[in-house]
Amino acid sequence: MNDYTTSAKGIALIKEFEGCHLKAYPDPKTGGAPWTIGWGATGADIVPGLVWTQEQADARLIEDVVLREIMVKKAVTIEITQGIFDAVVSIVFNVGAGSKIRDGIIRLKSGKPSTLLKKLNLGDFAGCSVEFLKWISPGSTVTAGLLRRRKAEVVLFKA
Repeated sequence: MNDYTTSAKGIALIKEFEGCHLKAYPDPKTGGAPWTIGWGATGADIVPGLVWTQEQADARLIEDVVLREIMVKKAVTIEITQGIFDAVVSIVFNVGAGSKIRDGIIRLKSGKPSTLLKKLNLGDFAGCSVEFLKWISPGSTVTAGLLRRRKAEVVLFKA
């Protein structure tokens, strides 16, 4: 696969939809963990009452994007465009890679790759782009925002 890093367009898309919060806030669903700060940063180091500077938020965003880039580079087995790379990094940033307890873009709970990743690695770009729109939370309060994000990712994917 090409040795891309996320472009300015990819970073801008992530920033647009994540928004930046310099004070830690709780997960809207749980009212607690995971706590989030900056451009969507979570983790054991993000705790109630934590406050960051803009510089801290921006630096953590780059660290978090690099982690997603590594995941995407390991998972994608074919040559792709910069736009596809950026779009996949964005959706992995938002949805997650996946684990034994949570479906994600790279891995489902079953251990298998998502249909999005399977179609991408088969070179089925049209089919893959349709899969983006399936990664929303139907019936939740974030459905409209996630649908807007997925549509923006598809535009980047096709660029």
